Amino acid sequence: MQPDLRAICPTNCKGKYPGKEDEMDSNQLESLAEILVPIVAIVSVFTFTTIMIWLGNKQKEREAFYKAEALRRITEASGEGAKAAIEMLREDDRRKSIKSREGIKISGLINIGVGLGMVAGMRQMLGPKLAYVGLVPALIGVAMLVYVYFLSAPAE
Repeated sequence: MQPDLRAICPTNCKGKYPGKEDEMDSNQLESLAEILVPIVAIVSVFTFTTIMIWLGNKQKEREAFYKAEALRRITEASGEGAKAAIEMLREDDRRKSIKSREGIKISGLINIGVGLGMVAGMRQMLGPKLAYVGLVPALIGVAMLVYVYFLSAPAE
């Protein structure tokens, strides 16, 4: 036989979670909002990121398809078409190479700026010995610039 819960807890004694017949007070609604808002925010961010990546991949796939289709039509059109298709491929490769080199240049400059900023900030906050940690990203940036200007093949 189960004990009578009303004898143990009077009618004004409410538990943490209300029953179906009880109403939620404002404190319980606030605690529920404190839990749900971060969950919804996190799910929204990851859903948005996933959808944007999927759309970007679909766009790249579509561009590759149209490029392949255009090259096929050019090569089938005439004897000059094969030469034009090869020239178009070379031009695309050259543009990709230039874009990649420019990206490495910008990345190197950003790393140098971040490293020097870390050296200055850490010197003020933690002292001169720990400030040398900022040289790590700065030297990575220098290595990127050395590669682009001296070691990589020219883009032309």
